[in-house]
Amino acid sequence: MVWQPGIIGLAAWGHLVSRPVVAVTGGIAALLLGSTLVIAAEGAARAPSEVILLTQLVVLMLLGRLLGEALRRLGQPSVAGMLLAGILLGPSALGALLPDLQQALFPAAPEQKAMLDGIAQVGILLLLLLTGMETDLELVRETGKTALSVAVAGVTVPFICGVVLGELLPDSLLPHPEQRLITSLFLGTALSISSIKIVGAIVREMDFTRRNLGQIIVTSAVYEDSIGWIIIAITFGLAEAGSIDALSVGKIVLGTAVFLATSLTIGRRLIFFLIRWVNDNFQSDFPVITTILVVMGLMALATHLIGVHSVLGAFVAGVLIGASPILTKQIDSQLRALILAFFMPVFFGAAGLSVDLKILSDPRLALMTVGLIVIASFGKFAGAFIGAEVGGLTRAEALALACGMNARGSTEVIIATIGLSMGALSQDLFTMIVTMAIATTMAMPPMLRWALARVPMSGAERARLEREKIEAEAFVPNLERLLLAVDESPNGRFAASLAGMMAARKGLPLTVLPLRMNRKEDTADADAVAAWQQRTEEVVRAAARLGRDDDAAPSFSVTVRAPELPLREAIANEARKGYDLLLVGTANTRSESGGFHREVTRIAAAFEGPLALVVGREAHREQSAPAKILVPVAGTEVSRRAAEVAISIARACGSPLTVLYVAGTPGTPGTRRSGRHAGRARREEQAIMQDIVDLARHYDVQADDAMHSDVAPAQAILIEAKRHDLIVIGVNRRPGDQLFFGETAAVVLEQAPGPIVFVAS
Repeated sequence: MVWQPGIIGLAAWGHLVSRPVVAVTGGIAALLLGSTLVIAAEGAARAPSEVILLTQLVVLMLLGRLLGEALRRLGQPSVAGMLLAGILLGPSALGALLPDLQQALFPAAPEQKAMLDGIAQVGILLLLLLTGMETDLELVRETGKTALSVAVAGVTVPFICGVVLGELLPDSLLPHPEQRLITSLFLGTALSISSIKIVGAIVREMDFTRRNLGQIIVTSAVYEDSIGWIIIAITFGLAEAGSIDALSVGKIVLGTAVFLATSLTIGRRLIFFLIRWVNDNFQSDFPVITTILVVMGLMALATHLIGVHSVLGAFVAGVLIGASPILTKQIDSQLRALILAFFMPVFFGAAGLSVDLKILSDPRLALMTVGLIVIASFGKFAGAFIGAEVGGLTRAEALALACGMNARGSTEVIIATIGLSMGALSQDLFTMIVTMAIATTMAMPPMLRWALARVPMSGAERARLEREKIEAEAFVPNLERLLLAVDESPNGRFAASLAGMMAARKGLPLTVLPLRMNRKEDTADADAVAAWQQRTEEVVRAAARLGRDDDAAPSFSVTVRAPELPLREAIANEARKGYDLLLVGTANTRSESGGFHREVTRIAAAFEGPLALVVGREAHREQSAPAKILVPVAGTEVSRRAAEVAISIARACGSPLTVLYVAGTPGTPGTRRSGRHAGRARREEQAIMQDIVDLARHYDVQADDAMHSDVAPAQAILIEAKRHDLIVIGVNRRPGDQLFFGETAAVVLEQAPGPIVFVAS
């Protein structure tokens, strides 16, 4: 068959890759790809358009993933491999070797091209959405001035270089020599913008997103993208009217400013409300994902209407969704798989299809392309470096940032395509610009790695990254939504106070479910219900203000819902809406016959997730902030999670913490270990306590350790309890009809002199 050389060549490529895993994958993928190309070519003439589209998607995903994997193993970003896949499938490679096959696979018919372009455009928006969700607004605020300085200088210097270059180009490269200024403006814009899509993807793949410098790079690229599209709008006005339309330009600038200001204020609260409302009221599958995609689409349309590219709206939508304090991790995991597996290789592959590198066979054009790459890199490097120094960065940081800002990627392709369609760029100049974009994108990762190796990490940044690493695997830092089930008893108010302390630090949304409001005698008086709800919210917010340097109300949401169903059904129905922790505080905590009250048992049975049960003594129920907290630990996961809860409370109210080791002795309580085994056990116990003490001090909580190795765990807790105002103890639920946490917890429940929080996680 006529396609055999192509198949053989693709299969041989798989064996040429040095890494065995990639070689095997390459061989299999080459056979599949070759078969797909044969099917596509033989059936293209009679195949309906959707079959060709499906074939295009399969080929782009397959080859893009394979090349991305190969380049990733060679230290390059996988997005570069996806771009390369498009170039190989376009006129530069496949079109030169097997032109009939290339035309069959990617027909030139506008209708067919529009189908693939539509999917690629959706991919652009989703990639920007994902990049925005990973942007830390707090770090952006901290680095905003520096990023703005970098963006302004990083656009101005290369823009001037591009305009000057456009004025010096020979007439043979200009589509309309009499309109040289328009071509110069397009060149200036093309040289000045960094691709937020490429920069964001590369920074993310290099695991550099959380670094301060990584955030500055991404933020600067966002600013540059916004400035660049405004410049493009000005160029449109000049190209269409022969002069700059001041009214249209003013509308674009003002509209962008209003859009950003509205999004970061009203829009942020509105998106949080929408996500929570949809999550709590819809029963169909993945309603929150639909809401996010709709929000992204509406914000992209809004930026389009004000004259700025829709990618800005998608990015801002991602920023706001990522800042939402509810379900962000679930949203990220559900979206990431589809975006990275499907839309990413399709988008970057489609961008590479537009490139025709055959023009570089002309030595003159090849030399001019090299000159364009040098000028573009010099202009961007110099501008970003100057902006970084003005912004207060060190020389080493400025060097790394300048290297990171040099990637152009798909943004150049978009701008070049616009220029080509408007007649401002010739086909040769278009290819030169796209080649420059690919070269700068490929050069950015090794340059950035080289520069980063020379950037020392500050103590504050190292501490922040260490904290984030700890928090990524921790319990409390990953809580996103709390449910509080309380009555109006002193113990209920104490539980509400503790919930406020935990919610305020991260601004967690808190839903209060009144335990008594489902009874007819409690709901008869609407005014009484409203007054109870207001008092509960006041208790929560008052506790949230503990440990703050100012009296400003903490920024977090408190929602009170009066259930209409019986107690157990009300808890179970609310739990389905997605909560990470249930805190319970009720007057009926203990049973007269011992153990927990049947009402508490019903509540616990209705909630399958982590549970924090607050038990207060009469003499201590009115206290709002414990003066000293005790947390027993045993080296188990449940005890560590309880320690995190205790640290969270201590951090909020500024109380010291005592870490007590309570694993007991290996034999009968009271027996003493001796010799080598005793020494090793002692070191293990010290290490377990020290781990929690270090964790507490990491959050600026004063912590000490204690140990009573010659007594049973329950007795050790009771001895220390006399000197503390609150015990936070980690427990496991035991099977049975009654709520039971084990013998140690039962003894502490009956004999502890002060309030207790049982954390069953």
